[in-house]
Amino acid sequence: MTALLQTERGRRLLFTALYISEGAPIGYLWWALPPKLRLAGAPVTEITALTAALVLPWTFKFLWAPLVDRFSGGRFGLRAWIAAAQLLMGATLLSLLGLDLVRQLSIAAPLLMLHAFAAATQDVAVDALAVQLVEPIERGRLQGYTQTGMLAGRAAFGGGALLAEQWVGADAVLVGLVLVTWSSLALVGLSLGSPEPVAQRGAPRPQVLATLRAVLFSPMSAIALGFALLSGAGFEAVGALAGSLLVDRGVSQESVGSFFAGPTVLAMVAGALLGGRLSDSVERTRAVTATLLASVVSVMGVAACALLELGASTLMFSMTLCYLGIGLFVASSYALFMDLSDRRFGATHFSAYMGATNACEAWSGWAGGRLQASFGYGAAFAALAGVSLMALPLLRALASRLQAPAAIDVATSRP
Repeated sequence: MTALLQTERGRRLLFTALYISEGAPIGYLWWALPPKLRLAGAPVTEITALTAALVLPWTFKFLWAPLVDRFSGGRFGLRAWIAAAQLLMGATLLSLLGLDLVRQLSIAAPLLMLHAFAAATQDVAVDALAVQLVEPIERGRLQGYTQTGMLAGRAAFGGGALLAEQWVGADAVLVGLVLVTWSSLALVGLSLGSPEPVAQRGAPRPQVLATLRAVLFSPMSAIALGFALLSGAGFEAVGALAGSLLVDRGVSQESVGSFFAGPTVLAMVAGALLGGRLSDSVERTRAVTATLLASVVSVMGVAACALLELGASTLMFSMTLCYLGIGLFVASSYALFMDLSDRRFGATHFSAYMGATNACEAWSGWAGGRLQASFGYGAAFAALAGVSLMALPLLRALASRLQAPAAIDVATSRP
């Protein structure tokens, strides 16, 4: 097992397991909790405000990511950060036992925020390890596998939690969630004997402020950050409002749970695997352009179903196609962001891009809730799909810079 990180199969196993541990709590908090709150009578604006707040640590994780880059030396390195963060993730979830998350939300909210902080830190360290270890030719496919792990966790404790609570109760579901969150710690421990990535051997550890300046004030980074802030607006709005829309259409909690545990996850997994393979097979920005357009078309399909007030079955079918488009775009765009991340400070660089995608989720979810309250679901989805199209000029500018003869391949640079 000391060679776990030295083979493609071993890397896929470790990162898929880590993303399962990361995805399970996300599924519970973003997929299961909103319909539960809505069924209890909470207004859509309150629900979207909570989910937007929980995204904030993921949005601003780049601010403390330089600490991960700075203090990731020695035998344990990034894997020590991963293990410590996962332990805190599970501990905060255990503290929710016995609480009624619907009626005692004011007590649960700070615990949920602390969990989000720990989860965002774990994500920083995991992604930094991937940037250091994985070569460009492998990145798209790895993103397909990691998204599969993420979605498996989301399905089990997103839609699956809504179903399971009917049989075993909310506390039993939380205990299961903690066990899954901690499940990958064994693989992290087994990988500790693996040699330190080549990019890190003998390299001076970057200073915190110098790292932030190098990442945030690069022209290439500015374009990529703008792209990340806009490109996912349409499908992020669908993700934030899908559960509430189905409930408002009279779909039961059990049916909502089955939908989020089955069709949506299978569609996203298929999209992620296909999108990852596509992005490794053709020029990266072309793949991202194609998958972005596919996601926008799928969001417009959901908007049309909502505007025309079509039946729940048709609405669910259009949402399934939308989640397929999400999987396509996420795998290809995340591989692009890895290409743009410098291995010398991968925690900060990749976290900045992921923070921008999470900021997109936060602002588009918040905006979608306000637009829905004033104009309805269909108009909200259509408006934010239009925002996604505004990212295309940024992607073209990014492609031009990457193809310029003087462009620097930061992803393969060495200190």
